[in-house]
Amino acid sequence: MPAQPSLPDVIAALDALWPRERAEQWDAVGAVCGDVANPEARVTRVLFAVDPVQEIADEAVRLGAELLVTHHPLYLRGTTTVAADTFKGRVVHTLVKNGVALLAAHTNADTADPGVSDALAGALGVRVVGPLVPDTTDPAGRRGLGRICELDRPLPLAEFAELAAARLPVTAQGIRAAGDRDRLIRTVAVCGGSGDGLFDAVRAAGVDAYLTADLRHHPASEAREHSPLALVDAAHFATEWPWCEQAAAQLDALADRKGWDLRTYVSRTVTDPWTAHAASVASPTSPASSTSPVHDHTPGAPN
Repeated sequence: MPAQPSLPDVIAALDALWPRERAEQWDAVGAVCGDVANPEARVTRVLFAVDPVQEIADEAVRLGAELLVTHHPLYLRGTTTVAADTFKGRVVHTLVKNGVALLAAHTNADTADPGVSDALAGALGVRVVGPLVPDTTDPAGRRGLGRICELDRPLPLAEFAELAAARLPVTAQGIRAAGDRDRLIRTVAVCGGSGDGLFDAVRAAGVDAYLTADLRHHPASEAREHSPLALVDAAHFATEWPWCEQAAAQLDALADRKGWDLRTYVSRTVTDPWTAHAASVASPTSPASSTSPVHDHTPGAPN
Protein backbone atom coordinates (compact mmCIF):
# COMPACT_ATOMS: atom_id res chain seq x y z
CA MET A 1 0.00 0.00 0.00
CA PRO A 2 1.44 3.45 -0.93
CA ALA A 3 2.88 5.39 1.99
CA GLN A 4 3.01 9.12 2.55
CA PRO A 5 6.63 10.27 2.23
CA SER A 6 8.33 12.54 4.72
CA LEU A 7 9.25 16.10 3.80
CA PRO A 8 13.00 15.36 4.13
CA ASP A 9 12.62 12.37 1.78
CA VAL A 10 10.81 14.41 -0.89
CA ILE A 11 13.31 17.25 -0.69
CA ALA A 12 16.19 14.77 -0.93
CA ALA A 13 14.60 13.28 -4.05
CA LEU A 14 14.23 16.73 -5.63
CA ASP A 15 17.80 17.63 -4.69
CA ALA A 16 18.91 14.52 -6.58
CA LEU A 17 17.08 15.78 -9.68
CA TRP A 18 18.59 19.26 -9.41
CA PRO A 19 21.71 19.07 -7.22
CA ARG A 20 22.22 22.32 -5.36
CA GLU A 21 25.97 22.27 -5.98
CA ARG A 22 25.31 22.73 -9.71
CA ALA A 23 23.67 26.10 -9.15
CA GLU A 24 25.60 29.26 -10.00
CA GLN A 25 27.53 30.72 -7.08
CA TRP A 26 25.35 33.83 -7.01
CA ASP A 27 22.14 31.79 -6.87
CA ALA A 28 19.97 30.99 -3.83
CA VAL A 29 18.49 27.53 -4.28
CA GLY A 30 17.20 24.82 -1.97
CA ALA A 31 14.84 24.97 1.01
CA VAL A 32 13.68 28.44 2.03
CA CYS A 33 11.27 27.59 4.84
CA GLY A 34 9.57 24.57 6.35
CA ASP A 35 10.32 21.82 8.87
CA VAL A 36 12.67 20.20 6.37
CA ALA A 37 14.64 18.12 8.88
CA ASN A 38 11.63 16.62 10.63
CA PRO A 39 11.05 12.98 9.56
CA GLU A 40 7.54 13.20 11.02
CA ALA A 41 6.54 15.97 8.59
CA ARG A 42 4.53 14.33 5.82
CA VAL A 43 3.87 15.39 2.24
CA THR A 44 0.71 14.50 0.38
CA ARG A 45 0.54 17.36 -2.13
CA VAL A 46 3.22 19.35 -3.95
CA LEU A 47 2.56 22.50 -5.99
CA PHE A 48 4.96 23.64 -8.74
CA ALA A 49 5.10 27.27 -9.90
CA VAL A 50 7.49 29.78 -11.46
CA ASP A 51 7.38 32.60 -8.89
CA PRO A 52 7.15 32.53 -5.07
CA VAL A 53 4.72 35.45 -4.89
CA GLN A 54 1.79 35.91 -2.52
CA GLU A 55 -0.78 34.70 -5.04
CA ILE A 56 1.09 31.41 -5.39
CA ALA A 57 1.54 31.04 -1.61
CA ASP A 58 -2.21 31.51 -1.18
CA GLU A 59 -2.84 28.93 -3.91
CA ALA A 60 -0.63 26.40 -2.12
CA VAL A 61 -2.58 26.96 1.10
CA ARG A 62 -5.96 26.54 -0.65
CA LEU A 63 -4.71 23.36 -2.27
CA GLY A 64 -3.59 21.90 1.04
CA ALA A 65 -0.03 21.42 -0.22
CA GLU A 66 2.74 20.74 2.26
CA LEU A 67 5.45 21.68 -0.25
CA LEU A 68 5.70 24.48 -2.80
CA VAL A 69 8.45 24.18 -5.41
CA THR A 70 9.24 27.30 -7.43
CA HIS A 71 11.77 28.00 -10.12
CA HIS A 72 12.64 31.48 -8.95
CA PRO A 73 14.16 31.94 -5.48
CA LEU A 74 12.33 34.05 -2.93
CA TYR A 75 15.51 35.56 -1.51
CA LEU A 76 17.99 35.83 -4.36
CA ARG A 77 19.86 38.56 -2.52
CA GLY A 78 20.54 38.92 1.17
CA THR A 79 17.91 40.25 3.55
CA THR A 80 17.77 41.40 7.14
CA THR A 81 14.08 40.74 7.75
CA VAL A 82 11.22 38.34 7.18
CA ALA A 83 8.74 40.72 8.80
CA ALA A 84 5.22 40.40 7.46
CA ASP A 85 5.10 44.08 6.49
CA THR A 86 7.30 43.21 3.48
CA PHE A 87 5.88 41.23 0.58
CA LYS A 88 8.51 38.50 0.86
CA GLY A 89 8.00 38.35 4.60
CA ARG A 90 4.26 37.93 4.06
CA VAL A 91 4.97 34.99 1.75
CA VAL A 92 7.13 33.32 4.41
CA HIS A 93 4.56 33.94 7.17
CA THR A 94 1.73 32.59 5.00
CA LEU A 95 3.65 29.42 4.22
CA VAL A 96 4.98 28.79 7.74
CA LYS A 97 1.63 29.42 9.45
CA ASN A 98 -0.03 26.94 7.12
CA GLY A 99 2.65 24.25 7.23
CA VAL A 100 3.88 24.71 3.67
CA ALA A 101 7.60 24.29 2.94
CA LEU A 102 9.22 26.21 0.07
CA LEU A 103 11.97 24.86 -2.19
CA ALA A 104 13.63 26.77 -5.06
CA ALA A 105 15.30 25.09 -8.04
CA HIS A 106 16.77 27.79 -10.26
CA THR A 107 20.07 27.59 -12.16
CA ASN A 108 20.51 24.01 -10.94
CA ALA A 109 17.29 23.23 -12.86
CA ASP A 110 18.38 25.33 -15.85
CA THR A 111 21.38 23.11 -16.60
CA ALA A 112 19.87 19.77 -15.53
CA ASP A 113 19.10 16.83 -17.80
CA PRO A 114 16.27 17.33 -18.42
CA GLY A 115 16.24 20.99 -17.56
CA VAL A 116 14.29 24.19 -18.13
CA SER A 117 15.29 24.51 -21.79
CA ASP A 118 14.35 20.87 -22.50
CA ALA A 119 10.86 21.70 -21.23
CA LEU A 120 10.78 24.80 -23.42
CA ALA A 121 11.83 22.78 -26.47
CA GLY A 122 9.16 20.19 -25.66
CA ALA A 123 6.49 22.88 -25.46
CA LEU A 124 7.56 24.18 -28.86
CA GLY A 125 7.63 20.70 -30.37
CA VAL A 126 11.25 20.95 -31.54
CA ARG A 127 13.82 18.16 -31.25
CA VAL A 128 16.76 18.66 -28.88
CA VAL A 129 20.16 17.95 -30.41
CA GLY A 130 22.32 18.96 -27.45
CA PRO A 131 23.13 21.74 -24.95
CA LEU A 132 23.92 25.23 -26.19
CA VAL A 133 26.59 25.74 -23.52
CA PRO A 134 27.66 22.25 -22.40
CA ASP A 135 28.45 21.48 -18.78
CA THR A 136 32.09 20.42 -18.93
CA THR A 137 31.62 18.17 -15.90
CA ASP A 138 29.03 16.01 -17.69
CA PRO A 139 30.72 13.13 -19.53
CA ALA A 140 27.48 12.33 -21.36
CA GLY A 141 27.37 15.83 -22.83
CA ARG A 142 23.67 16.30 -22.06
CA ARG A 143 23.69 18.87 -19.27
CA GLY A 144 24.26 22.53 -19.84
CA LEU A 145 22.64 25.90 -20.43
CA GLY A 146 20.16 26.26 -23.29
CA ARG A 147 19.51 23.71 -26.01
CA ILE A 148 20.21 23.43 -29.74
CA CYS A 149 17.15 22.09 -31.55
CA GLU A 150 15.87 21.07 -34.96
CA LEU A 151 12.40 21.58 -36.40
CA ASP A 152 10.59 18.64 -37.99
CA ARG A 153 10.08 20.80 -41.06
CA PRO A 154 11.35 24.26 -42.00
CA LEU A 155 9.04 27.14 -41.11
CA PRO A 156 9.13 30.81 -42.12
CA LEU A 157 10.15 33.00 -39.19
CA ALA A 158 6.67 34.54 -38.96
CA GLU A 159 5.09 31.08 -38.79
CA PHE A 160 7.59 29.89 -36.20
CA ALA A 161 6.78 32.93 -34.07
CA GLU A 162 3.08 32.14 -34.42
CA LEU A 163 3.78 28.57 -33.32
CA ALA A 164 5.61 29.84 -30.23
CA ALA A 165 2.73 32.19 -29.44
CA ALA A 166 0.25 29.32 -29.70
CA ARG A 167 2.23 26.84 -27.59
CA LEU A 168 3.66 28.98 -24.81
CA PRO A 169 1.60 30.46 -21.98
CA VAL A 170 -0.40 33.55 -22.85
CA THR A 171 1.19 36.79 -21.61
CA ALA A 172 0.66 40.47 -22.31
CA GLN A 173 3.91 40.63 -24.28
CA GLY A 174 3.10 37.79 -26.63
CA ILE A 175 5.96 37.00 -29.02
CA ARG A 176 8.33 39.43 -30.75
CA ALA A 177 10.48 38.46 -33.71
CA ALA A 178 13.44 40.12 -35.43
CA GLY A 179 14.52 39.19 -38.94
CA ASP A 180 13.13 38.45 -42.38
CA ARG A 181 9.59 37.18 -41.80
CA ASP A 182 9.94 34.77 -44.74
CA ARG A 183 13.31 33.33 -43.79
CA LEU A 184 13.08 29.56 -43.31
CA ILE A 185 13.94 28.33 -39.82
CA ARG A 186 15.37 24.82 -39.67
CA THR A 187 17.46 24.98 -36.49
CA VAL A 188 16.87 27.01 -33.35
CA ALA A 189 18.64 27.57 -30.05
CA VAL A 190 16.37 27.97 -27.05
CA CYS A 191 17.07 29.20 -23.54
CA GLY A 192 14.44 29.52 -20.84
CA GLY A 193 14.65 32.84 -19.01
CA SER A 194 16.98 35.74 -19.79
CA GLY A 195 19.26 34.61 -22.59
CA ASP A 196 20.93 37.59 -24.24
CA GLY A 197 24.21 36.77 -22.52
CA LEU A 198 24.59 33.67 -24.72
CA PHE A 199 24.85 35.26 -28.15
CA ASP A 200 28.45 34.13 -28.67
CA ALA A 201 27.40 30.50 -28.13
CA VAL A 202 24.36 30.96 -30.36
CA ARG A 203 26.48 32.34 -33.21
CA ALA A 204 29.00 29.52 -32.75
CA ALA A 205 26.15 26.98 -33.01
CA GLY A 206 25.24 28.31 -36.46
CA VAL A 207 21.48 28.06 -35.88
CA ASP A 208 18.88 29.94 -37.90
CA ALA A 209 17.04 31.42 -34.92
CA TYR A 210 17.31 31.99 -31.20
CA LEU A 211 14.27 31.90 -28.91
CA THR A 212 14.66 33.20 -25.37
CA ALA A 213 13.33 35.97 -23.11
CA ASP A 214 14.22 39.47 -21.94
CA LEU A 215 16.19 40.44 -25.04
CA ARG A 216 17.61 43.94 -24.57
CA HIS A 217 17.98 46.46 -27.39
CA HIS A 218 21.76 46.65 -27.70
CA PRO A 219 22.63 42.93 -27.48
CA ALA A 220 19.77 42.12 -29.87
CA SER A 221 20.79 44.85 -32.31
CA GLU A 222 24.42 43.75 -32.29
CA ALA A 223 23.42 40.11 -32.78
CA ARG A 224 21.33 41.06 -35.81
CA GLU A 225 24.17 43.16 -37.29
CA HIS A 226 26.76 40.41 -36.82
CA SER A 227 24.76 37.70 -38.59
CA PRO A 228 21.42 36.92 -40.25
CA LEU A 229 20.35 35.24 -37.01
CA ALA A 230 16.61 35.57 -36.42
CA LEU A 231 15.49 36.39 -32.89
CA VAL A 232 12.29 35.33 -31.15
CA ASP A 233 11.65 37.04 -27.83
CA ALA A 234 9.04 35.66 -25.42
CA ALA A 235 8.06 36.66 -21.89
CA HIS A 236 10.38 35.37 -19.17
CA PHE A 237 7.50 33.60 -17.41
CA ALA A 238 6.33 31.96 -20.63
CA THR A 239 9.71 30.38 -21.37
CA GLU A 240 10.05 28.89 -17.88
CA TRP A 241 6.51 27.76 -17.06
CA PRO A 242 6.80 24.52 -19.12
CA TRP A 243 9.46 23.39 -16.63
CA CYS A 244 6.78 23.24 -13.92
CA GLU A 245 4.93 20.53 -15.84
CA GLN A 246 8.17 18.68 -16.55
CA ALA A 247 9.26 18.87 -12.89
CA ALA A 248 5.88 17.65 -11.66
CA ALA A 249 6.09 14.69 -14.05
CA GLN A 250 9.57 13.89 -12.74
CA LEU A 251 8.33 13.83 -9.16
CA ASP A 252 5.33 11.73 -10.22
CA ALA A 253 7.71 9.17 -11.71
CA LEU A 254 9.83 9.15 -8.55
CA ALA A 255 6.74 8.70 -6.39
CA ASP A 256 5.64 5.73 -8.50
CA ARG A 257 9.04 4.05 -8.18
CA LYS A 258 9.22 4.63 -4.44
CA GLY A 259 5.61 3.70 -3.74
CA TRP A 260 4.73 7.13 -2.36
CA ASP A 261 1.16 8.30 -1.90
CA LEU A 262 1.81 11.74 -3.35
CA ARG A 263 -0.01 14.07 -5.74
CA THR A 264 1.58 16.85 -7.76
CA TYR A 265 -0.06 20.02 -9.06
CA VAL A 266 1.07 22.73 -11.46
CA SER A 267 -0.10 26.29 -10.92
CA ARG A 268 -1.75 27.82 -13.96
CA THR A 269 -1.68 31.28 -12.41
CA VAL A 270 0.13 33.71 -14.71
CA THR A 271 2.67 35.55 -12.57
CA ASP A 272 4.31 37.46 -15.41
CA PRO A 273 4.56 41.05 -14.09
CA TRP A 274 3.30 42.64 -17.33
CA THR A 275 -0.48 42.85 -17.60
CA ALA A 276 -1.27 44.89 -20.73
CA HIS A 277 0.07 45.39 -24.24
CA ALA A 278 -0.71 48.10 -26.76
CA ALA A 279 0.53 47.69 -30.33
CA SER A 280 2.41 50.69 -31.73
CA VAL A 281 0.51 52.89 -34.19
CA ALA A 282 2.30 55.24 -36.60
CA SER A 283 1.54 58.92 -36.18
CA PRO A 284 2.55 62.06 -38.12
CA THR A 285 5.17 62.86 -35.47
CA SER A 286 6.79 59.42 -35.23
CA PRO A 287 8.72 57.22 -37.67
CA ALA A 288 6.40 54.91 -39.56
CA SER A 289 6.79 51.27 -38.64
CA SER A 290 8.30 49.11 -41.37
CA THR A 291 7.03 45.91 -39.81
CA SER A 292 3.75 44.66 -38.44
CA PRO A 293 3.24 42.67 -35.23
CA VAL A 294 3.67 38.93 -35.70
CA HIS A 295 1.28 38.09 -32.90
CA ASP A 296 -0.43 39.70 -29.98
CA HIS A 297 -1.83 38.09 -26.88
CA THR A 298 -3.94 39.24 -23.97
CA PRO A 299 -3.22 37.97 -20.47
CA GLY A 300 -4.65 34.61 -19.52
CA ALA A 301 -3.84 31.18 -18.19
CA PRO A 302 -1.09 29.06 -19.73
CA ASN A 303 -2.32 27.21 -22.81
